[in-house]
Amino acid sequence: MAYEKDSGKHEKLLWHQAFYDAIRLELYEYRDDLEYTFEHQLTSEPMRIDVLIVKKRKDVIIDKSIARIFRGHNIIEYKSPGDYFSVRDFLQVCAYACNYAANTPGVDYSDVSITFVGNRHPRVLLHYLTEERKYTVAHPAPGIYLITGDYLPIQILESPLLPKSENLWISSLSKNLRVDAAGVILEKSRDDKFRMYTGAYLDILIRANPKIFLEAKNMAKRLLTREEALTEIFPELRQGRAEGREEGKAETEEKIARNLLAGGMSVEQVARFTELSAAQVQTLKKGT
Repeated sequence: MAYEKDSGKHEKLLWHQAFYDAIRLELYEYRDDLEYTFEHQLTSEPMRIDVLIVKKRKDVIIDKSIARIFRGHNIIEYKSPGDYFSVRDFLQVCAYACNYAANTPGVDYSDVSITFVGNRHPRVLLHYLTEERKYTVAHPAPGIYLITGDYLPIQILESPLLPKSENLWISSLSKNLRVDAAGVILEKSRDDKFRMYTGAYLDILIRANPKIFLEAKNMAKRLLTREEALTEIFPELRQGRAEGREEGKAETEEKIARNLLAGGMSVEQVARFTELSAAQVQTLKKGT
């Protein structure tokens, strides 16, 4: 189970396990090029890196905004929702990087990067880095703070601000998940290619957001039932798809969309059911 009992007899969610799944899901396209270690132990003492990501091939380029600073060996420090990064955390992780490079054969310190991932805005830490260390903080993309001035490339990710279109899994690690995001997660989690990574991830998110996931599940059931009913009302929906090759795919999708709109579906629901964008469906709706 992805939780444990704390001293107050309450369930304590193990967010780090969910984050380990989330980072692998975010970088799924590069699964053959990356090697992951959960809670990598640096010494014989309990000193562990939350996630260590090692490139199997140095020449691989990861086209993801959260991984553009990656080098050969990448240290990831994660804070659970509600926790924050302190100056002490920053110094400790920098020490981890030095220790890792010094004690791991074949690792050059210049081939290491550091990433901090948290749920809260790192105001105190950013102030320390800019005012006391005189580092420069750039903001190249939503939720990403790029730190320059150190020997190593360093970044801080404020996970709730990361675009869900690119970083669904990490940005959704929250106790305040939206119903629409929960629905997308449930849908994607059914995909065979993601299923092996989503066990602990879903367990944690559902425990943290039980009402949200119940609502998302019920919405999905209602939508499916309605679509099945509409298929019976509009038999041309099936026929239209079957004849799509002959009369043109776009024309068929538009015909289906008009029927669904006439049946009372929203623009968003029609866009999900057809291969049209929400903007295209909205245009059709205005023309009806």
